[in-house]
Amino acid sequence: MSHSAMLRKRRNREPRFVQRSPLRTVIMGTIGSLLLMFGSFGIGWLAPISSLRLHPWIISLRYTDGAVVMCIIVTSIGAMALTREWMRLSQKVDWASKSAKKWVTAAIISWSVPLMAAIPLFSRDVYSYFAQGRVYQSGLNPYESGVSSVNNFLQNGADQLWSQSPPPYGPVFLWIEGVVVGIAGDSPDVGFYLFRFVALLGVGLIAYFLPKLARLHGVNPTRACWLCLANPMFLVHFVVSAHNDALMIGLMMAAVYVAARWRTTAGGLGGITLTTLAVAVKPIALLILPFIGLLWAGRGASWPRRFLFWFLTAGVALLELWLMGLANGFGFDWVGALTTTGGVWIWYAPVGLAGFLMRLWGDSLGLPGGDLQSLVQKVGQMAGVLGAAVLAFLGRDEKLIRRLTIALTLVVILNPMIQAWYVVWLIPFFAATGIRSDWHVDFFLLTTLFFMMWAVSDQLDVFPYLSLDINMGRLVAAVVALLYGLYIMFIDPSTRRVFRRSRRIGTIV
Repeated sequence: MSHSAMLRKRRNREPRFVQRSPLRTVIMGTIGSLLLMFGSFGIGWLAPISSLRLHPWIISLRYTDGAVVMCIIVTSIGAMALTREWMRLSQKVDWASKSAKKWVTAAIISWSVPLMAAIPLFSRDVYSYFAQGRVYQSGLNPYESGVSSVNNFLQNGADQLWSQSPPPYGPVFLWIEGVVVGIAGDSPDVGFYLFRFVALLGVGLIAYFLPKLARLHGVNPTRACWLCLANPMFLVHFVVSAHNDALMIGLMMAAVYVAARWRTTAGGLGGITLTTLAVAVKPIALLILPFIGLLWAGRGASWPRRFLFWFLTAGVALLELWLMGLANGFGFDWVGALTTTGGVWIWYAPVGLAGFLMRLWGDSLGLPGGDLQSLVQKVGQMAGVLGAAVLAFLGRDEKLIRRLTIALTLVVILNPMIQAWYVVWLIPFFAATGIRSDWHVDFFLLTTLFFMMWAVSDQLDVFPYLSLDINMGRLVAAVVALLYGLYIMFIDPSTRRVFRRSRRIGTIV
């Protein structure tokens, strides 16, 4: 019996709620996206001087307890509904059929469009970009002067944590920040929509190069797009929150594809240049340079040739970064800003939790618990970098991009601070190089579900003078998201099958 015949036989045994048309799933996911958009008007991040705060319908949603609670519930339900429909889509399409691409594309577009109009949710980094752009436009060096060096930085929505901190971004994104502020003027509202446009450029790069990279690895490109581009985590953090990570990852995907597709001098230099641009957005992109050098060196390269091409790769990248620094007048000042987020940790990061427990243990024995915590964090970070370096030296050439993916993963998971959008960095690369149908896809689905539940309760913009305080608002969001998540996993007759490998429909993977 052929593989397609086996799939049809298995589908015939599936209940009707699995076999129904994907159209209903696309529509229900769009409703979830619209709920997210609506909820953002009540609890999304707005700068204190935002002109949107003066609109009567915004006032009606943000300045009464009942309306804010409604927006919190609507946002939580919308996010979890989008997660559910993303899972349901995998049950309703056959990745081998021509119609699969049509349905996945329809889902990506219809789920993304409402989110483009939303007010930023789950993060206010976009306002820090705006504040840093104001510093740049004022003629100051943002790497030496925090955002507090310009007037009304808090009124423009920036987090106070950035008041004296240099931006951990490279010269290209600093220039983008300046251009956005030059266009937006004194309007942070125009600013955040322009930064969303920049993020969408990154999303566009990912959408273009992800299927191409998937084909290079013999992976179904439509399934890869479902795993990544339709993923609610991807949509929330790269579209709604408008993180500059979207542009960085888009450039990294382009670099990897160009270097892998054309393993020539032109392909190598193109890959290096694209990687350098990614570094000039966020310097963490430096991690992939050794792998770009290996792609340039060619298959079966000897060790002397590998070291030669690593040297050439580093030289070309440094030259390009030097020219960028020369153009903006700040040189390599961004290197000193790389420690901006140092010392921050979060409970679900393994190294962060281990460091915290070490601190408690040290304090209980009269030892310097803070120093022990710092030591654990540094050891974890060094282990991540060391593991990435080992992967650059060891492994088969045909697994080179997979090794790059794992190297990036090690650096993320061994960091004491794992922001949800750091995890999104990994999704395009894993989707392109393949996610197996065993525990790999189980872990992927559970990770997406966890971070969506975390996102809706992590950061809310609740007016401080309401009787409903921010902690109570987060609790409401957490309870709604948790209950919906448990429903998806254990009660929903459709999606609970996704988490039972023996009963999972074959076409999910």
